[in-house]
Amino acid sequence: MHDKTEILTLLLEELNRWEELLSHLNEKQVTMPQRPSQWSIKDVVAHLRAWQQLSFARVRAAQDNTEPVLPAWLAGSDPESEEELENFNARIYETHRRQSWQQVYQDWRDGFRSLLTLAERLPNEYIMDPNRYDWLNGRPLFAVLEGTYEHHQEHYDDLQNWLNQPRNLQMD
Repeated sequence: MHDKTEILTLLLEELNRWEELLSHLNEKQVTMPQRPSQWSIKDVVAHLRAWQQLSFARVRAAQDNTEPVLPAWLAGSDPESEEELENFNARIYETHRRQSWQQVYQDWRDGFRSLLTLAERLPNEYIMDPNRYDWLNGRPLFAVLEGTYEHHQEHYDDLQNWLNQPRNLQMD
């Protein structure tokens, strides 16, 4: 990937791919825990939404030329901390596990679209310059968008593998 247009095109395609897949699932399929993680598809989508909030905060900060206002679930911790990853994900799960599928899906979809819209407004050089934002520690904003894309791809592939098991598709 080389520029803003390319990453935004890939993100839009990823959004459409997810929406297509999710549109064919019923409530039981979406809320049934998957093995080995025991997270349901709903939990995975809520997880993606939460991490999407971090990307949105960074893109918003780029637009406003400020420091990012990070999501509350980080509890003041560094979002890049590998040591905290399990704690982050546990907090995300606890925060969203009682929400309805409809609410989780709407928040994820609307958040994804908002991220795309906000990033589209930024000039290419704001997204590509690795030295533009001190709070990205020498990485371009492009890496944030690319990370969102890769995170969705990773979970899509896991979900697709789970759905390809015949017993998981037969739920009505």
